[in-house]
Amino acid sequence: MGPLFLVVEGMDGAGKSTQIERLAGWLTRAASPPVVTREPGATAIGGRIREILLDPASAAMDPKTEALLYAADRAQHAAEVIRPALAAGRVVISDRYVDSSLAYQGLARGLGIERILDLSMWATGDLLPDLVILLDVAPELARGRSGATDRIELEGQAFHQRVADAYWALARTYPDRFAVVDASAPPDAIEGEIRRLVEARLEAGREVRNENRVHHGKGCGLPTGAGPQAPS
Repeated sequence: MGPLFLVVEGMDGAGKSTQIERLAGWLTRAASPPVVTREPGATAIGGRIREILLDPASAAMDPKTEALLYAADRAQHAAEVIRPALAAGRVVISDRYVDSSLAYQGLARGLGIERILDLSMWATGDLLPDLVILLDVAPELARGRSGATDRIELEGQAFHQRVADAYWALARTYPDRFAVVDASAPPDAIEGEIRRLVEARLEAGREVRNENRVHHGKGCGLPTGAGPQAPS
């Protein structure tokens, strides 16, 4: 299928884990088993960062500290997991990536979207996903599903509403890479919509690769008269 970087975004309780599992199963049955990963905590170093970030005992954490720790986790994630997998031609599915920081720290925490984007681009070497699937769900429904246990989930209702609003703002700002899916729909319907979106992106990638091969082939012939001369 060729390299493809997919990210599933949304609030805790939106159903990301369920849909990532279903998407990975479909790709595996199509003979393209993906690399499934997550943020924070996909690496050994990231796991230690995750413990600090999500521990309720870290309640006094400054928003800037939070943003920097997520960026550190993302730098290791990109270097150790995502880039090697893409270089090997794999499909990568990540539960959260840059847009989580844009939503949670950039907008909901008020640190500024441009500052957080610059930080993440520096951390990852400008690595952005091919497609971001946003599972959109009302904050009240998401919190009811998730059963808040970590420091971020335990934030108040006003914060989670800002996160939901932030995701919508991001989807409007970056329509070329965002696709919004109604996460209040039945799981089978959500799965079908995600599969349709991924199939379309995979097809677009195949068309680009085929076009590149055609253009490359046109430039591969020897100029007239430049080839070896037939014996006289």
